[in-house]
Amino acid sequence: PMKVLHITLLCLCLAAAGAGRDRAEPAPGAANHTDAPSAPAPTNRVDIPAPVRRNLGITFAKVERRDVARTLRAPGRFELLPDARREYRAPLGGRVELLVTQFQSVEPGTPLYRLDSPRWRDLQAAIADAEGALRRARAEDESAIPLLEAHARHRISLEESVALWQRRVEQLEQIRAAGGGRADDWTQAQAALTEARAALADVLEKTAELEARRTQARAELVAARARLDLLLDAASTVLGIPAAQLAAEGEAGEPPLWRTISAIEVVAVAPGVVESLGATGGSWVEEHAPVLTTVQPARVRFRARGLQSDLARLRDGLPARIVPAAGMGSAPATDAIPAALTIGLTADADERTIDLIAAPDGPTPPWARAGVSGFLEIVAEGPQRPELAIPLSAVARDGLTPIIFRRDPSNPDRAIRLQADLGIDDGRWVIIRSGVREGDEVVLDGVYQLMLATSGSAPKGGHFHADGTFHEGDH
Repeated sequence: PMKVLHITLLCLCLAAAGAGRDRAEPAPGAANHTDAPSAPAPTNRVDIPAPVRRNLGITFAKVERRDVARTLRAPGRFELLPDARREYRAPLGGRVELLVTQFQSVEPGTPLYRLDSPRWRDLQAAIADAEGALRRARAEDESAIPLLEAHARHRISLEESVALWQRRVEQLEQIRAAGGGRADDWTQAQAALTEARAALADVLEKTAELEARRTQARAELVAARARLDLLLDAASTVLGIPAAQLAAEGEAGEPPLWRTISAIEVVAVAPGVVESLGATGGSWVEEHAPVLTTVQPARVRFRARGLQSDLARLRDGLPARIVPAAGMGSAPATDAIPAALTIGLTADADERTIDLIAAPDGPTPPWARAGVSGFLEIVAEGPQRPELAIPLSAVARDGLTPIIFRRDPSNPDRAIRLQADLGIDDGRWVIIRSGVREGDEVVLDGVYQLMLATSGSAPKGGHFHADGTFHEGDH
């Protein structure tokens, strides 16, 4: 501003001296040109109407307060989270038929591929055998119940018969002791008692055999049920269908679901995009071979490389922002992603760097994709000193002089060229000490064209045409 003031005063002095000389020694024919228009006075303002802004791609950035002194910037790039990629492999060997194409978006439940596998039919046969063994064990266990009940009734009757003959033998023995009775009666009673006891022992033996058979049947029943459950769990893993749903029988006596499935259909379990295909349609794949891979492009984190010398100013959880690199087609403050800082576990001793990892807080914009480069801005620990700042890319150099163009608050179609009074910068934002106020707009994209049009080797006053060319004067 002082330079402009000096130039203005010098021009006024020269104009006054010229006017005095003209009054003292009027040039011949001067009277004929008293009405000629005078040349425009030098100015630091340039017209930038809407057509010019569109053709030159002029954009603006607001002057805002930022803690530039505490801001650390580290370059880095986005990478996928470990759980963002999901592989779908063949559960069994067989012929595969793809149901999706590469780069197709899928949702949970979307069919991905169909697998025709002989091993699946072997598994179905094993399940059928296990069901048969379970039914046989259950039938044997259930058939032992009435036999045991019949033997129990027979045992009771034999026990009563033994007790009866026992009393008869005792009575006859008492009669014999008194000197009466017949010996044949006692002998017959004793034989009947012995026969009844033998029959009872035989029934007890058969009862024990039946109980042993029932115990064995119960063990076989438990083993058959466990084998069937294991086979159904294996089928559930292969098909991705709950085991209870596979085993449930349909209405009206329809067979269970596991019997009706002739080919394995694999569906997506998470949303994503098909990244790669590991097999072609109709090809034979081995067991556990990769068939396709899906990714969730929005599930990313940012990995930057920081200096070990800054570790004393960093800690986990510090507020940070992920900003796009130059050339992303957006203003610096646009699309900045808030994040939380996590310091890497190990450092690089050779390069004296350490990984700085930032997980975005909330959804990410479309430009945040794995492999996209950018910068991580970290507000380090220390006293807060917010100051007026502008993007560093809004500053142009006219020789050694930093130049900015402030949008005229009273006329949005005009820009004011100012010599920038700059302070420290963090590589992306720079402190500006004078000439602007908070909320003012400065030219961002297009500042170089404006600087060339208004540099010291070109007229200071002028205007742009709609085609983007600059012309001196007001018309």
